Parts: sequence; structure tokens; C-alpha cells
Amino acid sequence: MRDLRLHGMAAAMQGLLESKTLASTSADQLLALLLQQEWDERNNRKISRLTRSARFRYAASLQEVKPDARRNLPAEQLALLSTCEWVHKAENLMITGPTGVGKSHLASAIGHHCCQMGLKVVYHNTQKLYQALRLGRLDGTHRRQIQQIARADLLILDDFGLQRPDETARLDLLEIVEDRHGRRSMIIASQLPVGIWYDIIAEPTIADAILDRIVANAHRIELTGESLRKRK
Repeated sequence: MRDLRLHGMAAAMQGLLESKTLASTSADQLLALLLQQEWDERNNRKISRLTRSARFRYAASLQEVKPDARRNLPAEQLALLSTCEWVHKAENLMITGPTGVGKSHLASAIGHHCCQMGLKVVYHNTQKLYQALRLGRLDGTHRRQIQQIARADLLILDDFGLQRPDETARLDLLEIVEDRHGRRSMIIASQLPVGIWYDIIAEPTIADAILDRIVANAHRIELTGESLRKRK
């Protein structure tokens, strides 16, 4: 089993041998147990691989996020997002609110949950992504970076709008959005309300093209309340 890389089956068989219960296990029970253990092992490895490659800012769990009317976080919306059906439909999610209310934590929690559902997620701080893509133009990795982002089922852009993008960053953002429109989902977390994003992008033609693609089919969460950091 180990030579065939059936590590889950090998662990299950080892457990049966050590517990001396193999003799009392029927053939169909043994087969079911071994197959279930192998499936669990492979699924756990896949989730671990997806989570590592996403490079989340926070190790957050959606189960820890509780509905809270004071934060404008209804149970119905959390339940809808937890199904990940919106990702399969290539819909977007906008999370806005003042600093400290938990935007990044919520985005990371949803991203972790999507990984557990077998979806490929990529997390980026928006400003750092612009910088990485700018460097990619210099060292020849820009096209590969864009393609890697395009392949993700869910792209998380955190801290969107803290700085106005320059012309190069605007074009990169437009290409990323265009690649994903109608095909893949995005989560955009920002301190700024969606109505200000047009002015942040600044160039009218590009701003229209970007916002038309990301806002039209988007779910919105506008978090309110005091800073969670102050509570701590």
C-alpha cells in the first residue's frame, strides 16, 4: 500500500492490525474502511495544499464568524456565502467598512472555507500585488503571474483603494478583472465604500470597465460597529 502511495489505507490497516480487530472485520467492512480512510487522507492533503498556496493573511475559520446585527452581518448572508454556490456561479463579494471591523478576517475565513470545499483560492494585499506585477514586468514573470491569478477559482484582493493605482497598476487590474469576468469569483475588501472606488481608480474609461465587471453581480457586506482591535 505504501509503495502504491495509498497512505490512508496503510494507516487504517496498521491500526486494525495493532488493535487486533482485523479478524472480526468482514471483507466488505474492511474494503469500506480502507477506501474511506484513503479518501479522507487525500482530501485532507488537498485542503492543506490549497490552504498553503493561498497564503492567507489570517488563519481564520468561517465557523468562528458569528452573525451580528450590530456589525451588519446577518445570518442569512453568512449561510449563503458558506455554500460557495456564488463562487461556482462566478459571482463577486464586496466587503467594506471602517478600519478594524474585521474585513480582512472575514475575507480570509471565507477563503479558508472555499479551500475546504476544494476550491483554489489566491489571497493578495492589493498594493503588494501591484508591486509584484510591476517587478514581474522587469524580470519576465509578469505573464505567468497574471495566468496564475486567472486560474484561481477565487481571488481575494484585500485593502483595496488605500492608494490610487498608477497607469500600470490600473491596466493590470483591468486585465485581472477581464480574465475573471463571468468565469471566476473575487472578494474585494476595502475601507472605502463602493461608491468611491470610481474616483480611486481615477481614469474614467478604465474605472467604468472595471467597476462594470465586478459590481454588477456582486454580493455586498458593509460592516459597521467599533473596531474589534479595541475590544481586544
